[in-house]
Amino acid sequence: MKVVVSIGGSVLAPDLDADRVADYADAIQSLDAQGHTLGTVVGGGPTARDYIGSARDLGANEIELDQLGIAVTRLNGRLLIAALDDRAAPTPAESYDEGREAIRRGDIPVLGGIVAAQTTDAVAAAFAEYVGADLLVYATSVPGVYDADPNEDGDATRFDVLGADELVDVIADIEMDAGSSAPVDLLAAKIIQRSGIRTIVLDGADPARVVRAVEDGEFEGSEILPEA
Repeated sequence: MKVVVSIGGSVLAPDLDADRVADYADAIQSLDAQGHTLGTVVGGGPTARDYIGSARDLGANEIELDQLGIAVTRLNGRLLIAALDDRAAPTPAESYDEGREAIRRGDIPVLGGIVAAQTTDAVAAAFAEYVGADLLVYATSVPGVYDADPNEDGDATRFDVLGADELVDVIADIEMDAGSSAPVDLLAAKIIQRSGIRTIVLDGADPARVVRAVEDGEFEGSEILPEA
């Protein structure tokens, strides 16, 4: 399959632990060795939030904050590239074209942020659409898609399977509440809806879960299916 794996920054590098990054690289290389064509997208995580918080206190505007966050995602991307060694494109792709070119020459592209006002959730969905991926996997700190914010509502129920239209409705409702957390943002959900790409959202604390989801179809999380 052609697979795009989106790795949250809080999953890949919450504390810049080299072993954790190496474990993710091993998981990606394992899928590569099985013959899958891969693309990866890396988020900014707590490091990005720390920089953005400080810059906001210093008076930076929202576009400047976005640009700072993009820079941090690309730093995290360089960590993953270092761990992937010669299987990865040598630098983080700064455009969808660069990422697709890397796939075409047989490298594994690593993307961070691309443009201001767009999260890496949306980057992963857009890149998956651009390269014609068969599967999009979000490895996040939230183990699936819920009908409410599980951090705020102890009775929140996880969806095992839902349609792309349902995903948009659920994420829109969750994002109505300021400060709530959703496994993917609304723009990403809309891109998934229009592209019809099968998508899995799972807890990425253990990189082996990504491998099992791709190889065996076994995972604990949510599967988003194209509408009939």
